[in-house]
This record gives sequence, structure tokens and C-alpha cells, in this order.
Amino acid sequence: MADKEIMATGRRKTSIAVVKLVKGKGRIFVNGKKLRDYIGNRPAIEMLVYRPLVLTDNQEKYDVRVKAVGGGVVAQCGAIRHGISRALVKANEEYKNVLRLEGLLTRDPRVKERKKYGRKRARKRFQFSKR
Repeated sequence: MADKEIMATGRRKTSIAVVKLVKGKGRIFVNGKKLRDYIGNRPAIEMLVYRPLVLTDNQEKYDVRVKAVGGGVVAQCGAIRHGISRALVKANEEYKNVLRLEGLLTRDPRVKERKKYGRKRARKRFQFSKR
């Protein structure tokens, strides 16, 4: 794998992240910004994104370039994590078991439930008056 990029797509809620893995120093760029600038001061979310790289011991081996669209910042970070995991498996099939055990290769199926007619939201009812 000499200087070629590995691409993968990650998804979470309504967010989609197209991830490119390139040999580098462990920097992550999201929509042209550094990850820390993109998500603000949120170390827990930053750890969430770096988790697949830490598990496979690739923090300083790859640069990650991401194009993220849809949803909010946290959902986008979940999509980025999913995309990085899938790209790492493409790079080296041996990482599959480690990432699978942590649940990083599974697409999180939870999405917002649709609003039903005659209701305020998906499940919220209007106030009931007995008299």
C-alpha cells in the first residue's frame, strides 16, 4: 500500500461521512478543518472518533480526511468513527475482529421516529381533560 488512499463511508442517524485514509501522522481533517476546531472543546467526542485508530494502534500511521454532511456534530462524529473503522478493515483484514468486538463496524440503526398525525410528536399526546 504505497501512498494510496483508502475510502469508506460511515453513517449515523441522518449523517454521512466519506472517509479517506492516507499514510500520515495521525491528523484528522473534517470538511477542511482540524477535528478539534470542527467539534469545539469536546474531548469525549474526540476520543469517540479516535477509538478505532487507538484500538488498532494506528494513531500515528494514517491521516484521515473526511467529508461529513447531514445531522448534528455528534452524529457526524459517530459516522466518522464508523467510516474510519470500515476503512481500517479495508487496509488490513486482521483489524476486523478487534473492531467487531468493540461494535465499531455495526451501523447504529437508531434514527428519529416519524411524527404521527393527531399527535404533537412521535408519541407525545395532547393534554387529556376528563371534565
